[in-house]
Amino acid sequence: MFIEYATQHVPEETVRMILMFPIIVTLIAFIRQVIGIKAFGIYTPSLVTFAFLAMGENGAKYGIAIFASVIAVGLVTRFVLKQFRLLYLPRVALNLSIVAFSILALLILGGNYQRTGLASVSIFPILIMISIVEKFVTAQIKGGSKAALILAIETLGISLAGYYLASWNALEEMVMEYPWIILIVLSFNIFLGKWTGLRLGEYFRFKNILKKVN
Repeated sequence: MFIEYATQHVPEETVRMILMFPIIVTLIAFIRQVIGIKAFGIYTPSLVTFAFLAMGENGAKYGIAIFASVIAVGLVTRFVLKQFRLLYLPRVALNLSIVAFSILALLILGGNYQRTGLASVSIFPILIMISIVEKFVTAQIKGGSKAALILAIETLGISLAGYYLASWNALEEMVMEYPWIILIVLSFNIFLGKWTGLRLGEYFRFKNILKKVN
């Protein structure tokens, strides 16, 4: 009833993605809170997930290619610009601009080699990918390149998990048929909010200490 009414006023794809959003961010919250994978927060992986979804059937393949290119170019560009001792905001703007031109070159290259799917990727997911550079640069400044690369890889992993979950046809059909399921997801977040146990990653990290305590 609700879905029929909603789709009379809003495109069905928009309704589907909005209903899937709470599920995706809950998955990310679970991975971060219970498993202990940090990534670039919760907002960035969710945006990257939707960027992958916006790329269509080959979203994972093209998404990984663009994501890896953005991080690689951002890493190299930061070290080059570091020599000029620029202020933070102009340096980030230059970094973003160089990454944007690099992605354009990648798309042109994809079109040249008949990778029409890559060449036809819309501006929306590309802009999301490019915006990751600022998060990456901030992480580099705070924790160094190694820590920033680990966060980037974790972000990519979580985003892929969200992408495959959102691409699961059975789940999509269930959400569209029974949208009240979202209430269960919201309730699960309350449970996560009360979580006081160790993260799964911490069990492995402190296993020797835990053995001594036990």
